[in-house]
Amino acid sequence: MAAIKSSELITNADGSIFHLHLLADELADDILLVGDPARVEMIASYFEQIEVKKSNREFHTITGNYRNRRLSVISTGIGPDNIDIVINELDALANIDLKSKEIKSKKRQLNIVRIGTSGSVQADIAVDSFVISEKHIGCDGVLRFYANNEKICNTPFEDAFIEHCQWAKTLARPYVVDADAKLVERLHDDKHTIKGVSLTAVGFYAPQGRELRLPIAMAGINDRITTFRFGSYKVTNYEMESATITGLCNLLGHHSTTICLIIANRIDGKASVDYHGNMNKLIKYTLDKLSD
Repeated sequence: MAAIKSSELITNADGSIFHLHLLADELADDILLVGDPARVEMIASYFEQIEVKKSNREFHTITGNYRNRRLSVISTGIGPDNIDIVINELDALANIDLKSKEIKSKKRQLNIVRIGTSGSVQADIAVDSFVISEKHIGCDGVLRFYANNEKICNTPFEDAFIEHCQWAKTLARPYVVDADAKLVERLHDDKHTIKGVSLTAVGFYAPQGRELRLPIAMAGINDRITTFRFGSYKVTNYEMESATITGLCNLLGHHSTTICLIIANRIDGKASVDYHGNMNKLIKYTLDKLSD
């Protein structure tokens, strides 16, 4: 295969990847993704050793060690468009020689876990719960730009969701992808976590059924999302990155899932009174599970 053109895979003067400013050996195989750059330092405060610190725009990275396991924690900022950048650049660091711009013959597989905040869309999933995504529904459209996306998508699930929710034809077709089952089980604990289906929205307001001064295009959409069922599955929570992460990881051969702290319940209107304290509990829980 011919080398990738420099215009398609841009690197910096020091040879690092364009947006993340990382070199291949600065990236661990186990990666935690967070939206908030400040949360990178929060997670890294648990590390016994810091090896790398890099920062560019909203993309902050710290690589270090926790209980003798090498981990990288990276902030993505908010939204699926940023995820398109982050996952492609992580894969390039793992599987493309940045000097020759040639794809490596031996592929490196990454374990990628998003730690995030989320809003529950079910009355029985309480504020301060930890939800692990078994499946993701993506409403962003990013995955549809990649060839063969239909091979990793659950078309019957998508069709049922579109019909039940009366999804507008002018919007991107929702896609459904599976999180890595082994990674889900590695993080799951019946006493501490709930397995669910996360809905990845392309925005925070109208795309999540919030109405301020502008009316939303699909009135009553959250009621229909809450009552949707596909076999034993129901939508558990809203967030803004997970489906894009998992969809791209599935296409590229990496492993991923998301674990979220529920900070608001859209059904009963309650919000967490100790968001930061519970986020620290989720971080410690996730670090311990990854290091077992």
